[in-house]
Amino acid sequence: MDVMPLLLLVAGSAVIAAAARRTPVPAPLLLVAAGLVISYVPGVPDYTLDPHIVLPLILPPLLYTAATDSSYLDLRAQLRPVALLSVGYVLFATFAVGWAAYLIVPDLPLTAALVLGAVVAPPDAVAATAVARRVGLPSRVTTILQGESLVNDATAITAYRVALAAAVGEGATWAGGIGEFLLAAVGGVGFGLVLMVPIHWLRTHLKEALLQNTLSLLIPFVAYAAAEQVHASGVLAVVTVALYLGHRAWEVDFATRLQEDAVWRMVAFVLESAVFALIGLQLPVILRGLGEYEGGRAAWYAVAVFLVVVATRFVWVYPATFLPRHLSARIRKREENPTWKAPFVISWAGMRGVVSLAIAFSIPMTMHGGEPFPERNLILFLTFTTVIGTLVLQGLTLPPLIRLLKLPGRDAQAETLAEANAQAQASRAAERRLDELLSDERNALPPPLADRLRSVLERRRNAVWERLGQVNPLTGETVDDTYRRLARQMISAERAVFVKLRDGRYIDDEMLRTLLRRLDLEEAAAYREAA
Repeated sequence: MDVMPLLLLVAGSAVIAAAARRTPVPAPLLLVAAGLVISYVPGVPDYTLDPHIVLPLILPPLLYTAATDSSYLDLRAQLRPVALLSVGYVLFATFAVGWAAYLIVPDLPLTAALVLGAVVAPPDAVAATAVARRVGLPSRVTTILQGESLVNDATAITAYRVALAAAVGEGATWAGGIGEFLLAAVGGVGFGLVLMVPIHWLRTHLKEALLQNTLSLLIPFVAYAAAEQVHASGVLAVVTVALYLGHRAWEVDFATRLQEDAVWRMVAFVLESAVFALIGLQLPVILRGLGEYEGGRAAWYAVAVFLVVVATRFVWVYPATFLPRHLSARIRKREENPTWKAPFVISWAGMRGVVSLAIAFSIPMTMHGGEPFPERNLILFLTFTTVIGTLVLQGLTLPPLIRLLKLPGRDAQAETLAEANAQAQASRAAERRLDELLSDERNALPPPLADRLRSVLERRRNAVWERLGQVNPLTGETVDDTYRRLARQMISAERAVFVKLRDGRYIDDEMLRTLLRRLDLEEAAAYREAA
């Protein structure tokens, strides 16, 4: 097997994604645009999106990273809007877009149109949250979008299976469809609940960070594959396990957390970059299959389906936002009265992505009777144009739209104050514990070392409060910023001496690695990345 195309894809997409960080354009959009352009460069091989690779090998780790970074408590607090979008909206979009496509495209059977509806129903997890992070959406809106994206793929895949069974002549019924949906939902969550406790126990009892991170890399694939074996939702199994592990990540030792964070950041970066580049690279493959529609009719169908997809989300989101408040006094009392702005942003953030394309490519060529699947190539084309249209149009306009609507972003001052209060409470507890330990003769320390422990604790407590105070007029730094910068420069000086001693053969490489590892941990403690 020739691995060069794969290496070129990974390397090229990583370079483009890195370059996007220096531009105002979100990385997913630049990657898709680059894929579209590069797909017509002579000599570039065809990159066909294989659903047997995307769904079991790429989707689970992306869902896992998104879920572990999500807040279980925030998602629970927003359960109603998340459920209405991830389940209600996806089913509504499946029927609405399917019915519209049935009316728009001549000779497209209703069952095949519903397959198209299910394919384009789920918004993409990565695209919306990537844009949301860059523009600083309110935390509630970000939580709703993240929660929707974690579950909606499961709904869409199940709806697709039911619609496909009807389209290929397997005699699907409403009762059978509802039963399959319940099996997928309950089975997926059930598998997650069964797996999460023993997996967490294993993570906390493995003593080596290397083994723990190896287990971490296997978790999403094991959860997905185990659930799919019994036709349950692998998506929900992965999300359930990941939410639990993320919620209890504090119980894992610090070395594992440091390694795990670095490993999963790298995995997510590579996969996300490659996935969006792959979307653009599908254009030649899609166009070659159009055949009779190359005259321009397909373009009109694409515009019509795209407009229906965009409008359908608005039609669902606004009633789903305001009707529950109108019907329930409890909701009115518990939640703030929403304006029209947040639902508008949520509606406009419905960008489609690689899951839609992967599902579309999994549509079989023929039905049970051996006849070709009706308008399969057209469905692929309409899916592709919907994905590209939403990513480009909505992705490019979402940041200026948010700025235009002047949605209140995250309150940095309030968040820093909450952090400072939390740190103060933790510091007081640590001081009490230190006094208890030092009162025991077995823990006796010379006064300079005991004072060092207290000074480190005091600096950690004061560092957050200093961010609320004044900055150095010459450098623009807080006292904590200056401390961390000087600490890093001192450590860099030590590091240079160790390397010089190694080069002079005064110490060997093994000792150098030990000394550098110690400095790395001190630098990690002295320097906190601003999030």
